Amino acid sequence: MSKRVMVVDDSRLVRVQLEDVLKGTDYQIAAYCRSGEDAIKQYAEVNPDLVTMDIIMQGMDGLDAAEIILKDHPDARIVMVSSLAYGDTFDRAKAIGAKGFVDKPFHQEQLLKVFEQALL
Repeated sequence: MSKRVMVVDDSRLVRVQLEDVLKGTDYQIAAYCRSGEDAIKQYAEVNPDLVTMDIIMQGMDGLDAAEIILKDHPDARIVMVSSLAYGDTFDRAKAIGAKGFVDKPFHQEQLLKVFEQALL
């Protein structure tokens, strides 16, 4: 059975890239959210196996959204997907409970490795 992924990113390009990268794998996109607020609202309904979370978005950023989701759903598995690969960003993501970090632009091998680690 395939793993359900909630994609949280305000870029349509990233959605298309993730769809292409996940084709033929054990992962399927179960929901697509364009904001942190939308992800918080939809998480319980979608109940994904994994969440990919951008950091810079309109409104609430991905780190704040991930923190709220993890407070309400401590078993959530969130992977940050961002071009903001700075030490303090990594540290905050880890501190709030993110299971991994993928740099944009991403490649299938890198993404799937982080997904597998996040699901352990």
